[in-house]
Amino acid sequence: MNEIKAIDAAQMKSDPGNFKVGDTVKVHFKIIEGKNERIQIYEGLVIAMKNAQAGQTFTVRKTSYGVGVERVFPLHSPRIAKVEVIRPGKVRRAKLYYIRSKIGKGAKIKELIIKKKDKQVKS
Repeated sequence: MNEIKAIDAAQMKSDPGNFKVGDTVKVHFKIIEGKNERIQIYEGLVIAMKNAQAGQTFTVRKTSYGVGVERVFPLHSPRIAKVEVIRPGKVRRAKLYYIRSKIGKGAKIKELIIKKKDKQVKS
């Protein structure tokens, strides 16, 4: 069992990103086309996260030309350059699969407003 844990630890990223279900994110994903390598940005809503050590994945949903498109990304993949949080979401569910059946304004998630800490004055 220790060998399996060692392999998992070697494959894990040090900083996979600080996001959660309900956040709108931009995933910077490396695409390899022959000899060329470029970064493609995929922007959408995180509707699910699955946790399994080095096999962690997250599902991002976006609407493209009126059609809902979902893509599953491995969290610790070397092909993910970075995950950028655009808008934090306020949700009370672990999986947002119900968004699939919603359209228009019904498919929106409320924004989580984060309060800044009060600045303390030094005497």
